[in-house]
Amino acid sequence: MAFAERLRAPWAQIRNMFATPHFTMASDGVLQMGREAPDVSDPLPPCQAETPAGKLSIPCPNPTAEERARDTHQARGLKLARLDEWSRLTSEITRTDKARQKTLGGTPVADLLAFGARADVVSAAEHALISGRPDPGAPLLAGIEALERVLAEHSANPVIATIVAQTHMDLGWAWRGTGWDVEVPERNREAFAAHFDRAADILMDFDAREHASPLLAAAHCALITGQGGATSRVVSNYETWIDLDPKNPRAFRAMGTHLLPRWRGSYARLDVEARRAAGHSFDLWGSGAYAWVMFDAIAQDSEACARLDLDFFLDGLNDILKRSPDQHTVNLIAAYCANTMGAAPTGDDETDYIRIQIAAAADEVVREHLTEVHPMVWAHAARGFDNGLRVRCADRFAASGHADALRYLTQLFRRELASGNNVVFTDHGPELQSF
Repeated sequence: MAFAERLRAPWAQIRNMFATPHFTMASDGVLQMGREAPDVSDPLPPCQAETPAGKLSIPCPNPTAEERARDTHQARGLKLARLDEWSRLTSEITRTDKARQKTLGGTPVADLLAFGARADVVSAAEHALISGRPDPGAPLLAGIEALERVLAEHSANPVIATIVAQTHMDLGWAWRGTGWDVEVPERNREAFAAHFDRAADILMDFDAREHASPLLAAAHCALITGQGGATSRVVSNYETWIDLDPKNPRAFRAMGTHLLPRWRGSYARLDVEARRAAGHSFDLWGSGAYAWVMFDAIAQDSEACARLDLDFFLDGLNDILKRSPDQHTVNLIAAYCANTMGAAPTGDDETDYIRIQIAAAADEVVREHLTEVHPMVWAHAARGFDNGLRVRCADRFAASGHADALRYLTQLFRRELASGNNVVFTDHGPELQSF
């Protein structure tokens, strides 16, 4: 029986296939389920960097307001799942999904609750898989079996169906990792395909538009990463998600990534859909939707970057900051420009020209909008916002982002510091203080 067929079979019949797994997996090839909550909830002292002439000081909250909100909602979802309070969890996710409730940084609360609800199951599987040689008795299926039983009891519930489907997709990525196909053992590829097939089967009976659910729409879009599909299907799925929640930047960003040629899209279609998105959402984002669609695509693909409409993109970043002036978004865009696009040259003149111009835009973002540093954002920016990145030590990861931010800020204000001024960031931005 094929792996996918076994995964569709009754759960009791497929335990044996995991009894003696033989596979290898790169140490960084497991999808990260999330950052552990920091042990400290009080703000750190201001981040400081001293030069022979002056000192730079900027607040560095730990955790940030965005991180605190995310942790709170994820913990709520985790608690309700552990208590088997599925009715209450479903009610809260439905309410927040319907209200399009978001954190200050724009993360949908329904996504965070659903993330927490499946965290135990995925984390346990990741723990068993990460070493490459799990114990033969590792409970790789116990958690998903329990969720499947919950789904069987609530087969018409779109929220529970979405959570179970998302769990299968997370488990698929845990098996596969993020390496090239040739690097992934056949057994792992089969497990990946089987989990995605099961997720597709679950979601088949639930239409996102019918339920007016961005959470469900996002799950349908996530299937693309495992199953591919024609460009028209990719666009259609993302149009549904964006129509249901046009204020969610993640929908635009993910669409841009999946319209790259590596995901069966094309550069021409990427440009067309980015411009269409900008036109359709101009009242909300101005030119910002064009920038969101291109945001990750040009960071991942040199050719897409070389083809970018630079002026349109930079106008879009400005429009985003006008509409989302929160410090999470400001750090995101500043770090993206400085760390992601300001990385080492690619060797392609056209691409590098675009990247240099975008990197230069960080100057204005910092001077006009930045009031505090979010180290985790800067750390992720330095690694291209890789969703497959596994963070083994959150403190060290954040420290790398903290160092990147201070290095950039010290370089940006080098003249002011060399002139004998302290640069102190306040609620109104950077101020020069003589000493």
